[in-house]
Amino acid sequence: MNGPLFTTMLRSQSKSIFSYTFGSTFYLLLIIYIYPSISQVEGLNDLIKSMPESLLKTFGIENGLSSLSDFIAGEYYGLLLLVLLSIFCILTSASLVAKLVDNGSMAYLLTTPASRMTVVLTQAIVGVIGLFIIIFITTTCGIIVTKFFTSISDFDVWGFMKMNIVVFLLFFFISSYCFLCSCVCNDSKKAWSIPTAITLLFYGVDLVGKLSEKLESLRYASIFYYFNPIEIGRGNEDIFVTCLLFGIAGVLLYAIGTVLFSKRDLPL
Repeated sequence: MNGPLFTTMLRSQSKSIFSYTFGSTFYLLLIIYIYPSISQVEGLNDLIKSMPESLLKTFGIENGLSSLSDFIAGEYYGLLLLVLLSIFCILTSASLVAKLVDNGSMAYLLTTPASRMTVVLTQAIVGVIGLFIIIFITTTCGIIVTKFFTSISDFDVWGFMKMNIVVFLLFFFISSYCFLCSCVCNDSKKAWSIPTAITLLFYGVDLVGKLSEKLESLRYASIFYYFNPIEIGRGNEDIFVTCLLFGIAGVLLYAIGTVLFSKRDLPL
C-alpha cells in the first residue's frame, strides 16, 4: 500500500463516506426512536400474520416482530440498508479505478514510483475502509443510543452486532465484484452499470423466490438468500460459515481485479 496515495484518496472520498454514514445512521436511529410507539400497537403481530405469506417473506417477518432487533432487521436491514450500501459500493468502486482511467488521472498516478499493483491495491483498501467506517459508526451509534438514550429493554446487543458483521462481509463481497469490474473497464459508465445489473439480478432472484413457492429454489443462487437479519438477530443462525464464504470470495475477487489491472493495457 502507498501511504500518501491512501491518504489523498481517502480524503477525496471522505465527503461521500460521510454522506452515506450520516444517511445510514439517521435512518437507523429513526427506526429505533419510532419502535416504542409501534410496539404498543395492540394486535400488531396478528395483523402481520394476516398478510400474505409471500409478502411477509419478502421482508423476512413471517414469524412476526417480537423485539427491537426484529423491527430493525425487518424495516432497515431487510431493504433500506441493502440499497444504501449497494449504491455506495458500486459508485465508489467505479470512482476508484475506472473513472481515473476514463479521465486520464490514472496515467498520472502510474508515473509515480509506486507500481501498478501498489496503486490498485491502495485503491481497493480505500474502498474497504470506507465501507467499514459506514458500518462501524452506524453500529456504534445504534448501540449507544439504544442503551443510554432510550428505555428499550428488549434490545439484543450481540445479535445486533452479528447482523452488522454479516452485513460488512456481504458488502465486502459485493464491493469485490464491483471493484473487479472497475479494474477491467475503461469506461466508468460500464464500471457501475455492470455491477448494478449483477446486484439487481441477485436481489430479483431472491425476491422472486420469496414470492413464489414453486421458484423458491432459485433463492440459493442469490447472495441475499444467505443474509437473514431477523434470524441472525434472534441468535437462530450460525453466521460463521456465511462470513467465511463471503470473506474468502471477496478476497479472491479483489486479488483477481488487482492482478488483471496490473497486467492490462491502458488507453492512451
